[in-house]
Amino acid sequence: MPTLLVVDDEPSVCYSFARVFGNEATRVISAGTVAEGVRLFRAEKPEVVVLDLQLPDGNGLKAFEAIREISPKQTVVFITAHGTTTTAIETMKGGAFEYLIKPLDFGRVEDILRRAFEAAYLMQVPAVLPGLEPREQLVGHTPAMQEMCKVIGRIAPQDVNVLILGESGVGKELVARAIYHHSRRAGHPFLAINCAAMPDGLIESELFGHEKGAFTGADRQRIGKFEQCHEGTIFLDEIGDMPLTAQAKILRLLQDQQFERVGGRETIQTRVRLIAATNQDLERRIADGLFRADLFYRLRGVTIQVPALRDRADDIAELAHHFLFQFNQELGLSIQGFDPETLACLRQYRWPGNVRELQAVLKESMLCTVGPLVMPEFLPRTLRAEQPRPRTGIAEADRLEVREMIEAMIASGENDLHTKLIAVVEKALFRRVLLEVDAHLGQASERLGLNRSTLRYKLRDLGISVDRVVGE
Repeated sequence: MPTLLVVDDEPSVCYSFARVFGNEATRVISAGTVAEGVRLFRAEKPEVVVLDLQLPDGNGLKAFEAIREISPKQTVVFITAHGTTTTAIETMKGGAFEYLIKPLDFGRVEDILRRAFEAAYLMQVPAVLPGLEPREQLVGHTPAMQEMCKVIGRIAPQDVNVLILGESGVGKELVARAIYHHSRRAGHPFLAINCAAMPDGLIESELFGHEKGAFTGADRQRIGKFEQCHEGTIFLDEIGDMPLTAQAKILRLLQDQQFERVGGRETIQTRVRLIAATNQDLERRIADGLFRADLFYRLRGVTIQVPALRDRADDIAELAHHFLFQFNQELGLSIQGFDPETLACLRQYRWPGNVRELQAVLKESMLCTVGPLVMPEFLPRTLRAEQPRPRTGIAEADRLEVREMIEAMIASGENDLHTKLIAVVEKALFRRVLLEVDAHLGQASERLGLNRSTLRYKLRDLGISVDRVVGE
């Protein structure tokens, strides 16, 4: 469970954070001094820290320095009762995630903490290449995936800009994180910005910061992400949607590693690595006058094309077992595997939403599953409608996918493989024999070489309904 540490000597502030944000998904702990805050941080290792600048036993900067010594990439949000203080601004330059002015607007605090937890996750949870940890892994052994992973391995240590191309949902952010975690900048911040999710008028302020009075509502100086992420990595997702004015500033930053805040004259130097991604055809947008050609050429120091899921169908079974393992842990389930017809349905579907859609479908199906296996009837109707269900004869998947299932189970790190695979094979066999004998249990037990009571027990244990089989 993610943990939020609040270090503030006002009990009402700590109470408010606990009341508003403490729930089944987030644990909130608090401290009132620098010493207690650092002690709790060492003991609890929270994902996000909210830190007051004025504490009884010292300035909050003292706690910030101690926390950063323990965890250099720690996500810290400062709060202060002094809106004009330059200390918080300097702290932002030093890598703090955000600073807030008291009295706190908890609606805004909620949005900032959500983004802070996302940033902490991106920096702390590695995206790994195949063969390592099962979670947050680039899964797949098709030639297209293997070639992409080789490129990542070659360019991650090199300090070059990267442009990641691919449809929505293919895992472009996972690729960006893999590059970051395998780079020489992995000890510095990683910040992700979705250009499509930001209004045109705010994106420059978010990226480059602004001076007080630069525009209506700019009541104080703001440090932008490029200044905040000095020596780190910036990931600009959906860069094809970035407005032209911001593109010009990005181009200058890539050329000279310098920029000015909105409304400012001071030139600021920074050293960041830029990784950009888009699902759009940038050359077409250049032709339409919506994207700068010179920026496009600067961005594509190295270009990585992430394949669509329909173009690597041989990876679907492995991905399905990977997510099965993950969702079993997350949801407290104990589903053992997939019926072969279920895997056949997954393989033949076109997946317009790619891996993200596959994740959503599998989570929904697992929550609906009764029994040890995910059956076709637990899939969304759109997937079942596209897959012809054979009334007679053994399904092609039953013959061809056993080896694939074995490979996927091994790759996913599952245990008890013998029991799980036998359950899958037995289920396919029993369903086929019951179809052959029109669900006559006496004939089925004779064909299978099992006595009737044993067959009944196995059918019940595998979740096979005789009526349902006959009705296919």
